[in-house]
Amino acid sequence: MPSTPSNPTARREASSQSSPESSDDPDPDAAALRRVVLKISGEAFCSPGGFGIDPEELNLIATEIAAAASLGVRLGVVVGGGNIIRGQTLASEGHVNKATADYMGMLGTVINGLALKEELEHLGHEARVMTALNLSSVAEPYIRGRALRHLEKGRVVIFGAGTGNPFFTTDSAAALRAAEINADLLLKATKVDGVYDKDPNKHDDAKRYDQLTFQAALDQRLGIMDTAAFAQCQDNNIPIVVFDMKRKGNIAAVVRGEPIGTRVVNDQ
Repeated sequence: MPSTPSNPTARREASSQSSPESSDDPDPDAAALRRVVLKISGEAFCSPGGFGIDPEELNLIATEIAAAASLGVRLGVVVGGGNIIRGQTLASEGHVNKATADYMGMLGTVINGLALKEELEHLGHEARVMTALNLSSVAEPYIRGRALRHLEKGRVVIFGAGTGNPFFTTDSAAALRAAEINADLLLKATKVDGVYDKDPNKHDDAKRYDQLTFQAALDQRLGIMDTAAFAQCQDNNIPIVVFDMKRKGNIAAVVRGEPIGTRVVNDQ
């Protein structure tokens, strides 16, 4: 059984960590990866503690995605919907059946996906929204072959409505889409700059890992993704990079192969 790395990297202070510079005119062959899936939570679309879609946050996300896609990588994006509706909260309080609440959450992801598509195209980068639910008036149905064609044409493909099934998270949707499009990497965007041995917001002595194995993460119950999504990536040998998306240039830096955040792999 793989063991936890014995020398995790010390926690980096945000003020001392340099941000990768993004090029105004990126090299189309600069990407070290061919296909990547980016998972973004719904909360990333709103200001801290807020709700709905904040225009500034939307622009930040779209700008970072467009910069990475311009490097030549084929980029798929899976979006959450927690900024629109928290179906789990409704279900847990007994107001709505769990399956219905999950479908409501799926619709929230589509709202975010449509907003992201519009902002990407406003920035001059083609994008398509494909949904696991039939919402043909506003988006294309998810068909694997069609998604691959969009990607090969350089379009950002935004996957909405999760897996289309209740009781599955958008983390599971991201892992599933990554496996379906033969992605080289799954990027998990978070509020912190990687995986820590304890909550860095509560513990000043928290240690950040540069790299660890799937098994080590499971053994330590680090909670990087839900277990179904994690197992999907482990079984299909899809590495996961956990990183802070709000730091300028981070997505493009990961795509270029730079050591950003924490990388989770099958073998060290």
